[in-house]
Amino acid sequence: MKKLTTKKLIQYMQDRTDEPLKHDAESLANACNTVAAELNHDNALDMLKLLCFNDAIHGLHTHSYSFNTATGREIIYKLQKEYYDYRDC
Repeated sequence: MKKLTTKKLIQYMQDRTDEPLKHDAESLANACNTVAAELNHDNALDMLKLLCFNDAIHGLHTHSYSFNTATGREIIYKLQKEYYDYRDC
């Protein structure tokens, strides 16, 4: 699995948007890595793209006709929960 480091996360966000990162980058990277491992997905960056930009992850069937599926909503919920668990530790 391609792990997402804090440095990669910050660089990706700077490349993708002009908005400043308001969340804790380390907690966000850890959450993406944890959920990607739980789902046996090979790229944690895809989790970040789903959470922050609502990009589809085709192998996990997160979208149907550009809307989140139940699976997509569950993954987003897991990412949010993991983020707050890491942040509040």
